[in-house]
Amino acid sequence: MAVSTPSMNVIYPSGGINAESASQFQQELLAAIGSCNGELVVDMSRVESLDNAGLVAFMSALNTARSESTRLRICSAPPSVRIVFELTQLDRVFTMVDQLPVALAA
Repeated sequence: MAVSTPSMNVIYPSGGINAESASQFQQELLAAIGSCNGELVVDMSRVESLDNAGLVAFMSALNTARSESTRLRICSAPPSVRIVFELTQLDRVFTMVDQLPVALAA
């Protein structure tokens, strides 16, 4: 599912982002980056697990976002997902926030 505002898109992946689903997730990320006007937020609140293939999808999306001057943020990552970013030190590469931006909550 995706939600859009004039300057921001939000996608809501769910379940596990792993070797089986990472390719489709990457395609969704890249499509969302291509259709947004400045910022993509990935709401991870419904994601149960993340593995190396999921991280590769995120890195590919980040590279694309940077080349298109799009800001990519990850929000609401549960502890089991956030620890994967922390252990790989990718929490230093990605902008991670605890909640959806206020502009979307209104």
